[in-house]
Amino acid sequence: SAASMRPLTAEETEIFFEKLSKYIGGNIRLLIDRPDGTYCFRLHRDRVFYVSEDTMRRATNIANDNLISLGTCFGKFSKTLKFKLHVTALTYLGPYAEFKVWLKPSAEQSFLYGHHVLKNGLGRITDNTPQHQGVVVYSMNDIPLGFGAAAKSTAECRSSDPAAIVVYHQADIGEYLRDEDTLV
Repeated sequence: SAASMRPLTAEETEIFFEKLSKYIGGNIRLLIDRPDGTYCFRLHRDRVFYVSEDTMRRATNIANDNLISLGTCFGKFSKTLKFKLHVTALTYLGPYAEFKVWLKPSAEQSFLYGHHVLKNGLGRITDNTPQHQGVVVYSMNDIPLGFGAAAKSTAECRSSDPAAIVVYHQADIGEYLRDEDTLV
């Protein structure tokens, strides 16, 4: 059936890894070869799931029509093969992110409602963050809040107007409440 879980095609893998690498660079390999076993990515109903091979083998006993989810959903392919990373991937992106942004407490709620990060809400940013780079967004207490794309480089942030957008919002943990019906 069309709903069966399967490995990603070469094209899907390339698109998906390109998106992931915007946030974690070459650390993608660390997601697959882990000390606790081998993990893989599988496609099921246009969604990409991250799952241990052990769990996946056990799931082969479940009829595809009955399988709703397996492992962690990393995101979804559109009909035109565009990949959108979901906030559900944050647990795995955070530890491997190459570029990070920390928000002042005053900016957290705005970001968690889906708004971009303004310069006046920026607590810290990784040195040498390029413009358009994928970034993981944290609270000042190092709690991952979501991810986005740098609207400005680290250097540009320093000289920006306080009301200038410094990070474009892409996903945040508030989506667990706002979009719970569509996340998985």
